[in-house]
Amino acid sequence: MTHQAADRYDRNPGRPSSAPPDFASPLAQPAQQAAPYIAPPSIAQAPLPAAPRRSWGLYLWLGGVLVVVAVVLVGYFLRAIGPGASFVGMILALLPLAGVLFALRLVDRWEPEPRGLVLLAIGWGAIVSVAVALGVDLVLLLTFGRDTSIAGQFVQSVIQAPVVEEVIKGLGVLLIFAAARRWFDGPVDGIVYGGLIGAGFAFTENIQYFADSWIEGGVELATATFFIRGILSPFAHVMFTAIIGFALGLAARRGASVGGALGPWAAGLVGAIALHALWNGSALLGDFFGLYAALQVPLFVIFIVGVLMLRREESRLTRARLGEYAAAGWFTAQEVDMLATAAGRRAAIAWARTLHGDRVPIMRRFIADATALAAARQRIITGRDRAALADEQTLLERTAATRAALFAI
Repeated sequence: MTHQAADRYDRNPGRPSSAPPDFASPLAQPAQQAAPYIAPPSIAQAPLPAAPRRSWGLYLWLGGVLVVVAVVLVGYFLRAIGPGASFVGMILALLPLAGVLFALRLVDRWEPEPRGLVLLAIGWGAIVSVAVALGVDLVLLLTFGRDTSIAGQFVQSVIQAPVVEEVIKGLGVLLIFAAARRWFDGPVDGIVYGGLIGAGFAFTENIQYFADSWIEGGVELATATFFIRGILSPFAHVMFTAIIGFALGLAARRGASVGGALGPWAAGLVGAIALHALWNGSALLGDFFGLYAALQVPLFVIFIVGVLMLRREESRLTRARLGEYAAAGWFTAQEVDMLATAAGRRAAIAWARTLHGDRVPIMRRFIADATALAAARQRIITGRDRAALADEQTLLERTAATRAALFAI
């Protein structure tokens, strides 16, 4: 387009200017004809409202602490165990960790927790909890010396380890409850956060166990240790700390403040310590495999059944809260049925896949925003989050805009 043509085009009062800017680049392509007129939309396009804002203070401060402690912890492992054995231990420890995280992801699929909090929970368990436990071991060793008697091993394994480890892991769950309460809606969230912290702790602890076994007995002893810790009991620490998270989740569902949640937290801590002590005691004093079959397996089955029942309760709560919005005209009854069941969500995603352009990502966003809206409504009802009203308005606008995008031609 010549400058004269562009000037005439710009002076047309009925058309906005579409003349390209003058790029001083050898790769710029000269226009060959006048740019066609772009008709304005019949309806003004409103921007999609931003998702509810998250506070980055917790991530920055705690993330910095985790990095510093991680450097110290890595240095300790390299010096105490050696780089070769540490690498072998880490590779073996990654296998049960992957399985545990996959299982927790399935539990968390209904209302996924923020990725930042997921990483912080794993980091707290894998770095801070292990570092504190090792520090306490060192202080006690320097103070009282090493006691290799049966009584000494009992005190260390059945009393010291459960108390110290569960207290520090439990503090991590309490920290998330206090600093990120809008993402701590109920028992399922508490189980997920507690389980993630337990999984992180087990990962680092397994590195040490597997590495020591490799050093002391080579492949044979390392394989036996992996079978016991990586196959028979990968969820042990997950179950211990999940009890604390469950107790805090019940407190969150009732709208308890941080101070009001200390009682449930202490009760959950007692349960976690007792279960941890029972596990360590069975490995130290009794027939491990007999007690494992008679006690640990039934406890694990009860844990799984409990999680499934809690997931059903989450579904019921989502249906109840979204039903209130449906009564006000924000959703249809069919949409509530779809959003409140796992089968309905799967059918909705399959339907979105048949639409022009594959609108599965839009449907996933619609499901996620609607679920978050139900959670925000619950926080409003319990009165535990002053920002929930603003979140509700934002999420209502987002779900309306996402629905329009789903049905857009």
